[in-house]
Amino acid sequence: MWIWFGLAALALIGEVMSGTFYLLLVAVGLLAGGAAFALDFGIQWQLVICGIVVLAGLLVMRLTGVLKKREVNALSNKDVNLDIGQTVRVDAWSEAQTARVWYRGAHWSADLAQGETPVPGRFDIVEMNGSRLVLRAHKEKH
Repeated sequence: MWIWFGLAALALIGEVMSGTFYLLLVAVGLLAGGAAFALDFGIQWQLVICGIVVLAGLLVMRLTGVLKKREVNALSNKDVNLDIGQTVRVDAWSEAQTARVWYRGAHWSADLAQGETPVPGRFDIVEMNGSRLVLRAHKEKH
């Protein structure tokens, strides 16, 4: 029985270190397996109960949207990419609505965001597409 609870403790430690809910589900499943051992279920039933609890927890987490909320688009998320929201100056746009801009001490290739007008001026970085900046016209904040 102590093996079940020891593994559950290790899964909880891993959960604290990783910050995901998956290891938490594994820990709850392992605790259920330990409870099945305490109730004198055979090893095959302990494993089945552990697996069922983990899968049921995963299903509940998916249906409630807890796991989906953690998925982010790193290309345009300011919390993931610190370049998002920074301002650059565009001197001229090409016919293909691309430009070369000076940013962080180097020249970068930039694309115009959809729906934007290709005029020279200040632009905000709204997305990083590989090594290309995607720009939207700068809006003055009051």
